[in-house]
Amino acid sequence: MPTDNRCGVLFDVDGTLVDTTYLHTVSWWEALRQADHRVPMALIHRSIGMGSDKLLDHLLGPERDRDGDGKLRDAHDSLYAEYWERLAPLPRAAELLRACAARGLRVVLATSAAEHEVGALRAVLDADDVIDTVTSSADAEESKPAPDILEAALAQSGLTPDRVVFVGDSVWDVAAAGKLKIPCIGLTCGGTSRAELAGAGAVAVYDDPAALLDGLGESAVAGLR
Repeated sequence: MPTDNRCGVLFDVDGTLVDTTYLHTVSWWEALRQADHRVPMALIHRSIGMGSDKLLDHLLGPERDRDGDGKLRDAHDSLYAEYWERLAPLPRAAELLRACAARGLRVVLATSAAEHEVGALRAVLDADDVIDTVTSSADAEESKPAPDILEAALAQSGLTPDRVVFVGDSVWDVAAAGKLKIPCIGLTCGGTSRAELAGAGAVAVYDDPAALLDGLGESAVAGLR
């Protein structure tokens, strides 16, 4: 898509707009347990936000036998899918998307969720009327903290790094945005602390979508022109 003069807001979805971080944590814990890998949930939680390839490297070591990775991913996906009907948006997430659109900004879901999960996440948000572009894991060769999914979101929406802000909930989100020099607003609703997000380079940190919505007029989003 050719670029234009509009600005936009890129949003991570898992843990940022939809309350899934701990569901992914439990699903990975059980998938790993079934394969006789005993990994503490705290370590798994700190890895959520990476793609499954990097997450497994991070938890099990890059020198491991990768033959079982596909089975681990399938087990996680099957376990996580059991929660789909009970997924819930984080506070005022859809309102935040609509407030950004009302400012004339493109609303982009820069998610690296698998394609079969994206539909469930969009249904939970119930804001398709204001969403301009949506990515999935199929759009990125490398997962976060690599910036591939953000590059795909920019390309598909026609936006440029100097005319966007990214909103995410993990240090991996902040790191990916930093590689493209995109300002990243951190939200603590995914379970990562304010200090960790700020330390990773977030330009501001809010509790959740509702808090960002309440402060939108003074946030980095308001500075987009």
